[in-house]
Amino acid sequence: MEHSLSLIYLHMRKIKLLLVEDEATLGLVIKETLEQQDFDIVHNINGVEGWDTFKSFNPDICVVDIMMPRKDGLTLVKDIRSVNQQVPVIFLTAKSETDDVILGFKTGADDYIKKPFSMEELLLRIKALLKRSTQLLPETQSEEIKQTEFAIGHYHLRYTRNELVYNDSAIKLSQRESDLLKMLALSANEIVLRKDVLLKLWGDDNFFNARNMDVYISKLRKHLGKDKALEIINVRGVGFKLIM
Repeated sequence: MEHSLSLIYLHMRKIKLLLVEDEATLGLVIKETLEQQDFDIVHNINGVEGWDTFKSFNPDICVVDIMMPRKDGLTLVKDIRSVNQQVPVIFLTAKSETDDVILGFKTGADDYIKKPFSMEELLLRIKALLKRSTQLLPETQSEEIKQTEFAIGHYHLRYTRNELVYNDSAIKLSQRESDLLKMLALSANEIVLRKDVLLKLWGDDNFFNARNMDVYISKLRKHLGKDKALEIINVRGVGFKLIM
């Protein structure tokens, strides 16, 4: 799979994932898909079992359905956050109401995904959270912070100077343009999630910030237009990819 979580192999052990989902068919599909990506995964069907597993399994990331019997996902994540503030949590929800999403984040979720969803999107969201986790990937994050020079096709990004150089001619970038291009360059030929860009660079993924981000993407496309081998593509409903 193109978006295989190769970062797993940076570690001496498999990534441990706790899946708590009461829909048997969906749970089986998720479990089998993630096991093919070399996860160590435990699947529970309600929040009571999920809480018991969390305490003994010590997962690296949790994927939790909101609506479940015996103990719902919101209550389970409250319990998890009472003992662990760092482990990434993704909520699965069939609801689309804004209040439910907000409540999920207030409870302690790091991300959410609405049913129905593709396994590719779930893998991308898991990958993004694992990349952001300093507990799992301190070396990777440290290198991302240190790197300030990027070769982008025939261009050269000087991040600390906010300059994009082409044939010894420098284009002056805004700080936001530099930040956005750096994020794309760090994940060249891979999808960067819209939500990750908005939260990291704008601090909020609301509608107006999303429209603002699209404007900056258009500006970067124009800046990179002299190299026809470069392309920033939209992955509909998911994010962007810098093709090099």
